[in-house]
Amino acid sequence: MRSTTRLRHLLHEPGIVVAPGAYDGFSARLIEAAGFQAIYMTGAGTAASHLGQPDLGLATLTEMATHAGHLASCVGVPVIADADTGYGNPLNVVRTVREYERAGVAGFHIEDQVAPKKCGHIAGKQVIPAKEFADKIRAATEYRTDPDFVVIARTDARAVTGLDDAIERANLYAEAGADMIFFEAPQSEDEMARVAREVKAPLLANMVAGGKTPAVKIAELERLGYKLVIFPGVAMAAAVTAIERALTRLKETGSDWPDGPVLAPMDIFKRVGFDWWHAIEERFK
Repeated sequence: MRSTTRLRHLLHEPGIVVAPGAYDGFSARLIEAAGFQAIYMTGAGTAASHLGQPDLGLATLTEMATHAGHLASCVGVPVIADADTGYGNPLNVVRTVREYERAGVAGFHIEDQVAPKKCGHIAGKQVIPAKEFADKIRAATEYRTDPDFVVIARTDARAVTGLDDAIERANLYAEAGADMIFFEAPQSEDEMARVAREVKAPLLANMVAGGKTPAVKIAELERLGYKLVIFPGVAMAAAVTAIERALTRLKETGSDWPDGPVLAPMDIFKRVGFDWWHAIEERFK
């Protein structure tokens, strides 16, 4: 079964789908190994890990699609990927859809920000006219080559033009053909509940630790009516903290050996598929 079809099935089954954020192939494999049914490729994490840059729209279509392909190729669960603003007008969006389809991801989201975009949880965002973005959504849905490829429309209007306009935009984007709405950065649980009541489409919730949206647990999101929840920074934040701690220990002690159990090279290799590759190697000796 294609990953697009698997994601469609997940979204039509009862319950909420949880997709932790991966910033590289290693974190994607760990998410799959932990038993999650889907993976989210974070754009902020891609810019940080791949380019060493902040989430300010610096990554290009080809860089993002290539990175998405690396993630999709190393796991067996559907990958949902960030595609920023679609990288231009409706013509560019058509190419974006096809590059992401070729990369093997199950779906993507594009947003109604002005390019270059900004992280959804920092100040200074701007949005394009709603009709202009609705045309992008129509282009994405009409010109995807796989009808199961999931197109998610993200609106960042809450922080720019207010809650009422953002809800109106979300419904317009659903009418334009979006399979799901990503309502970025509602600022309270009451707002999240209102969005769930008034937006007439399946909803994605974005849980960003330290962001503008309050921390709402998965069970409560499901009760409110959200269908998909992403945790973009769960792996990246843990990695940054652990790496900084390990480097401090190396600098202060002169060794990278931890006080507790050691993660040996083979322990790492096994987490990224060593046994599978070794079995092939043994077959052709």
